[in-house]
Amino acid sequence: MNTFSIAIHGGAGTLVKGMMTAELEAQYKSALQIALNAGYKVLEDGKTAVEAVEVAVKLLEDSHLFNAGKGSVFTATETHEMDASIMDGKTLNAGGVSLITGVKNPVSLARDVMEKSEHVFLAGDGAMQFAKELNYTLEDASYFYDEFRHNQWLEIKDTDSFQLDHSTKKDSKFGTVGAVACDQDGNIAAATSTGGMTNKKWGRVGDSPMIGAGNYANNKTCAISCTGSGEFFIRGVVAYDVACLMEHKNMSLEDASNEVIHKRILEIGGDGGLIAVDTKGNIAMPFNTEGMYRGQKSSDGIEEVAIYG
Repeated sequence: MNTFSIAIHGGAGTLVKGMMTAELEAQYKSALQIALNAGYKVLEDGKTAVEAVEVAVKLLEDSHLFNAGKGSVFTATETHEMDASIMDGKTLNAGGVSLITGVKNPVSLARDVMEKSEHVFLAGDGAMQFAKELNYTLEDASYFYDEFRHNQWLEIKDTDSFQLDHSTKKDSKFGTVGAVACDQDGNIAAATSTGGMTNKKWGRVGDSPMIGAGNYANNKTCAISCTGSGEFFIRGVVAYDVACLMEHKNMSLEDASNEVIHKRILEIGGDGGLIAVDTKGNIAMPFNTEGMYRGQKSSDGIEEVAIYG
């Protein structure tokens, strides 16, 4: 049997130990562990990598601690606009959604785009129409309300400021969530979901729903889910860049991931991190920020949940 494994992340950025209470740190680690264990059990039961990453990301979306689903940040108009994507490394099928509202689990809608439409990427009103045709129950705005998120927005509303998920405000770290997995058959998959950036305008879209930028999976190489300064991850086509280095330069998963995060993305001014898995179940989780909420679990006994470097 192939070594099967899963890795998850809850965002990378300015995470200063002094600003994190022991209670809050325990909450984050618990939420990560729950998602990690649930995704791992899917793999343990012999199900697919696609199923595992969806299960893990849904649980992270259901937590108010992370900037995705329930914990999504507020836009300039005091609403929530969520993005998500998923990709199957076996078939190269993929699905992405952007600028959606009211959907409890955007990653599930992304999977439905992949499996129930002829398309890869749906956005805005069209994506919402697709959700309605599939009889999605839309949550009221109150479901996505979080006092801490709202206060963060109140600080900068009516200004031209916006806050990335790794804002330099030391207590305001938020991020994308994601998962990558390798199943017992050696197939891999990746999923990513986000609530974007606080006070964002004009329908801004980051890297998370973009195949090749924030999310990618190909059985030839690896599965990747990114987190960080989205604009730079789009310009650097970061997720595909790792796969490209593996395919065309014969680099290992770890070497390719490190090359992109510790060199290539920094050279263009970006910061953040990624989680990656290959078809042998190897995992890499590099980041060039102070921390990244992350976890990994493998059938060969490796298990870790961590926040800082």
